Amino acid sequence: MGDALGDSGPDSSELPVHTVNVSAFYMEQNLVTYAQWQTVYTWAVAHGYGFDNTGSGKAANHPVYSVDWYDAMKWCNARSEKEGLSPCYTTGPSGVVIRTGNSSLVACDFTASGYRLPSEAEWEKAARGGLSGKRFPWGDVITHSQANYWNDPTYNYGAWPFSSPVGSFPANGYGLFDMSGNVWEWCWDWNSANWYHQSEATLSDCRGPNTGTSRILRGGCFDSSSLDFDGLRCARRFGYYPVFNWNASIGFRCARSSVP
Repeated sequence: MGDALGDSGPDSSELPVHTVNVSAFYMEQNLVTYAQWQTVYTWAVAHGYGFDNTGSGKAANHPVYSVDWYDAMKWCNARSEKEGLSPCYTTGPSGVVIRTGNSSLVACDFTASGYRLPSEAEWEKAARGGLSGKRFPWGDVITHSQANYWNDPTYNYGAWPFSSPVGSFPANGYGLFDMSGNVWEWCWDWNSANWYHQSEATLSDCRGPNTGTSRILRGGCFDSSSLDFDGLRCARRFGYYPVFNWNASIGFRCARSSVP
C-alpha cells in the first residue's frame, strides 16, 4: 500500500509504503449504478429503511451519486436482506441491523455473507489489479482511453455531471472497471494519518481505526479540483465527512467476504 509517486511530490498521507495482508474477498466489477440504487432503494423504504438522500444519477447505467457514507452502508444492508443474505452492518455489540439513523457506532461483521463497503486495504489491493508499485491499475502513464478523468477543459460526456456509463473503459487485471476515475468510492475505514503510518503495516486484515471524523474515499473521479489526474493513482487517499452527499463525483461499489 502507498507510494511516493504523486505528481506534485510525495504525499505524506500515503507513506510509508508498506505491505498489508488481506483475506480473500470479492469486489463487484462495477460501481453501483443509478438503476441498481433505485431498485434496492425502493425495496428498502418499503421494508423499514430510512436514508438521508434519495440518490441521483446522470442515467440508469451511470454511477449513482448524491449519497453519503451512511446511505451507502444502509443500502448494502438492504441489498443483502433483499437477496436473503446476512447484513454486515449493526449497531455495535447489540447486533441490531442498521436500517435507519447515522450512528457513529457502526460495526461491520466481515464474516457475514452480505454486501458491504470494501476496507481501504481491500480497495487498494483490488485497484492494483495484480500489479505492484505502479501509479495506476495498468502502469505509470494514463490516457483518456483508459479512464474518465479531466486534465483539460473538454469533456466527452455532455452535460454535468460528466460521469460515464459504468464499464466504459478497459478492466484492470482483476476484471474490475472504473477503479480509476468516473467517481470517487466510499470505503469502510475511518481516516487517520497516524493509523496508516504507524499501525496498518503491523496488522492482517487491517480495517482502520475504531473512531474518526471522516471516512476514506478512493479512486479519483471525472472532475479533479486541481484539473489533473493525480487523484486517480491507486494509492491516492483522503477522508471526508460521512454525511457529505452533495457532490456528483462520489459513489461506491460493493464487496463481499463470501459468495455462495
